[in-house]
Amino acid sequence: MRVTIADVARTAAVSKTTVSRVLNGKAEVDAETADRVRAVIEELGYVPSSRAVALSRGSSRTLAMLVPSLTWPWMGEVLQGVADTVEDAGYGLLLFTCNRGEDSMAQFTSQVSARAFDGVLVIEPENTLRSIAALHHQGLPLVLIDDRGQRPDFPSVATTNAEGAASAAAHLLASGRSAPLVISGPQRFGCVRDRLTGFLDVLREHGVQQPRARIIEGDFTIDSGQFAIERALAEGLPFDSVFAHNDLSATGALYALRAAGRRVPEDVALVGFDDVPIASYTEPSLTTVRQPMRAMGEAAARRVLDHLNGVTPLEAAPVVLPTQLVVRSSAPG
Repeated sequence: MRVTIADVARTAAVSKTTVSRVLNGKAEVDAETADRVRAVIEELGYVPSSRAVALSRGSSRTLAMLVPSLTWPWMGEVLQGVADTVEDAGYGLLLFTCNRGEDSMAQFTSQVSARAFDGVLVIEPENTLRSIAALHHQGLPLVLIDDRGQRPDFPSVATTNAEGAASAAAHLLASGRSAPLVISGPQRFGCVRDRLTGFLDVLREHGVQQPRARIIEGDFTIDSGQFAIERALAEGLPFDSVFAHNDLSATGALYALRAAGRRVPEDVALVGFDDVPIASYTEPSLTTVRQPMRAMGEAAARRVLDHLNGVTPLEAAPVVLPTQLVVRSSAPG
């Protein structure tokens, strides 16, 4: 049977409060009593609950991370950046997913109420931004990773979606491509609108008009990339390049182009976004815009930890990390 603090208190003939004070190094206990309590702790082999000690100290030395799902292709990179930074600081990490919608959020909120962690890192599950903002305004140290262009009024770490898309457009134009097909993500996301704006602005600056028909909305999946190409070919849309808003839809586009007998990059140049691991292994390998996902996880964790340790207060201004165009075989220079 597990030894409890009550067992220690009874054997040492003191109160549980006194045992707790000894465990936490409080000065209110006289030396003789403290020595007696420590001797009983050693004799009984008592190991205090880490949660009880954390609550008594007002800190759990644990961060939480709330994510929509673990299946997103770049999720592992973000998690690794967070985990490395948190572990280096001597903190633990609790991971919460939102696979069950409101039930998952209710479970997460209950842990906030129980003070199970000191701060939280969030990749926003869809339609939860208001709830997340409320937690921040209630005083929970919180940083949003990848704000998807929503620009919340609380701390976040973001990347340069518009500039990344602009670099893709400039690269395609420089390689002689002037009729791009755009496979966007869902346009309700701010990051998608930013990518469209950045891409189209560069085209306009170079006198290239982009017909609305050559922008096909997808959902960031392989299937949506494949469908977009099949639809464009069926409708007879002329295009000499494709800019897909993520690497999965770019991979689907590659499959469909190959099935239709279109050569990449000879007939159609192809650029994705994210630089997930699959981008290096497609045939041809995928030119893409790299999001610094691991660095974003590291930066978000560091912001919360610096706040908790009194180094730097959390401010609403976002930390913005740059994207980078990675040129590979699907759209060479």
